[in-house]
Amino acid sequence: MGVWLRLFFLLLLTLLLRGLGQSAWPAAVALALRWLLGDRTCCVLLGLAVPARCWLVPWMPHWLSLAAAALTLALMPVQPPPGLRWLPTDVAFMVKMLRLGLGLRVRMSCRPLHTFVDAFELRARTQPDHVPLVCTGPGGCTVTFRELDAQACRAAWALKAELGSPRGLPAREPVALLVLATQTIPALGLWLGLAKLGFPVAWINPHSRGAPLVHSVLSSGAQVLVVDPDLQQNLEEVLPKLQAENLHCFYLGHSSPTPGVGALGAALDVAPVEPVPADLRAGITPQSPALFIYTSGTTGLPKPAILTHERLLQMCGMFHLCGVTADDVIYTVLPLYHVMGLVLGVLSCLELGATCVLAPKFSASYFWDDCRKHGVTVIHYVGEVLRYLCGTPQRPEDRTHTVRLAMGNGLRADVWKTFQQRFGPIRIVEVYGSTEGNVGFVNYPGRCGALGKISCFLRMLSPFELVQFNTEAEEPVRNNQGFCIPVGPGEAGLLLTQVLNRHPFVGYRGPRELTERKLVQNVRRWGDVYYNTGDVLAMDHEGFLYFRDRLGDTFRWKGENVSTREVEGVLSLVDFLQEVNVYGVSVPGCEGKVGMAAVQLASGQTFDGQRLYQHVRAWLPGYAAPHFIRVQDALEITSTFKLVKSRLVREGFNVGVVADPLFVLDNQAQAFRPLTPDTYRALCEGTWRL
Repeated sequence: MGVWLRLFFLLLLTLLLRGLGQSAWPAAVALALRWLLGDRTCCVLLGLAVPARCWLVPWMPHWLSLAAAALTLALMPVQPPPGLRWLPTDVAFMVKMLRLGLGLRVRMSCRPLHTFVDAFELRARTQPDHVPLVCTGPGGCTVTFRELDAQACRAAWALKAELGSPRGLPAREPVALLVLATQTIPALGLWLGLAKLGFPVAWINPHSRGAPLVHSVLSSGAQVLVVDPDLQQNLEEVLPKLQAENLHCFYLGHSSPTPGVGALGAALDVAPVEPVPADLRAGITPQSPALFIYTSGTTGLPKPAILTHERLLQMCGMFHLCGVTADDVIYTVLPLYHVMGLVLGVLSCLELGATCVLAPKFSASYFWDDCRKHGVTVIHYVGEVLRYLCGTPQRPEDRTHTVRLAMGNGLRADVWKTFQQRFGPIRIVEVYGSTEGNVGFVNYPGRCGALGKISCFLRMLSPFELVQFNTEAEEPVRNNQGFCIPVGPGEAGLLLTQVLNRHPFVGYRGPRELTERKLVQNVRRWGDVYYNTGDVLAMDHEGFLYFRDRLGDTFRWKGENVSTREVEGVLSLVDFLQEVNVYGVSVPGCEGKVGMAAVQLASGQTFDGQRLYQHVRAWLPGYAAPHFIRVQDALEITSTFKLVKSRLVREGFNVGVVADPLFVLDNQAQAFRPLTPDTYRALCEGTWRL
């Protein structure tokens, strides 16, 4: 009988005693004594009660209650369930969740709908001189609610004139923004102005060019593109293809050096600052698209994920769950075209009335100077940001700051400990979620290395499953009945989150198959639908969740699943390696994929194939050891510090394609030795076996 089943039995027993009119406290006391004092002390107390029986008789409960207490001692486990120790914390977090959900439901039931832009306008009226935005770097500035609202109103009236012209848009088609960090405030004014008119906005990565840029703009469904003047070359490279699709382009400046492209600067200067009537955005519903944020594109072209008005407000509630207040100053180095920068950074601060300090780009050397200068109390992190901070030279003032909370995702356990040891007891709240996902997790107790905590209450509210998966097919494994197979505690499983009315999966803009491809049906019963996150997690007995890998990053070699994240962690311990990116590559004549690592050497270090071989053999099982090493000057990463693997996988270990130095694991030489054209040919022909 399981622990939870025994507790359920105790509950039934308690209810039975109450129904019979008997006292239930002896059974509860027996359980408490056993758990708090242990078996030995509990038995000693019971033994002492026997000779003292004559004095205890007046207080003795009925024999039914005594029998229930004896049954409790016999059946209950010696230790409480591991998850029970977190019950007060779980309940407190659940109460926060319910209050947040109730407030959101009230806002969503208002007619007309009370959107994020309505909340922004309310702040502008009640706190006009409060500073919600501070921009650092060259040309840094501060912006009050009054000033930002004035910019938004000008943008709304100017855009209404443009979009209402014969060349403008019918209905409320998205408007795409392509701007650099130097145009942050004008871009935010433009976004809020479009929101006042009810137009959704697609934020596009300004570093994309050529075919990826064309794909991003057209896949959003936008018919208008507003471009930073400093991105003139990016625009002109693709302008004919955009114009062929009847897409109208404007520079966010006063003049246009490009024929066929307009300029918005003059219209913005002369536009009035009168409030924009709310009826201009009438018809907006909770499920209306508000933003299009693109996936990272680490494994292919980016897809525009739809963020509805309801989803935006749910995300903004993360600050409340993490204990952030209106008095906090939040520092973010993440770009506005990423959900962490725009929604969890800027929009959350506008909603809460806090101050957001925006850095134009991440700089590990200036990070803490900015925090001290602006009195930052909360920092955002993503990916490897905190690891980069830990890699900077130590300074006497490392602990001289006002930061009390770090919130983000993707933090490794070793970096977690190092960061707190060096920079002070900063509370770290790790959160898990994706732009398009329908469920998220929060590590509210602060367990080092965990990405989130789940309780029976939260699991009822947000159902999910961790299931067995096929690495090569990248899909769940099913049993004879056609259902997915759950994994046990501590086992790695593919995370599937149930799609419900309260947790819809809206998906992506574009062909329906893009969205349907992410859905899995008949997971636990016929007819249910789950969203396939593509993430491999593990959950312990206490309900803490740990990230293991991305499904596409996990590869299979010699009949075993290999986690790239775990191999990267082992290789990162080698002192002459600064950065490591592990992935699987195909080898002719071999099943599965073998491990390969792209590495960046530490400053002033040289590659030592013999030392690396010894380290790999000592710390990794044979099937997980990388067989090829590619030494690069710098590893390619996305703007959110995710390692890019798609190009590396395509190029593999082909010496005719890869210009970087390549090394192959040679067991006979007990070293990683240079991969020559002859060895490559032998590998492809099968005469040199791995």
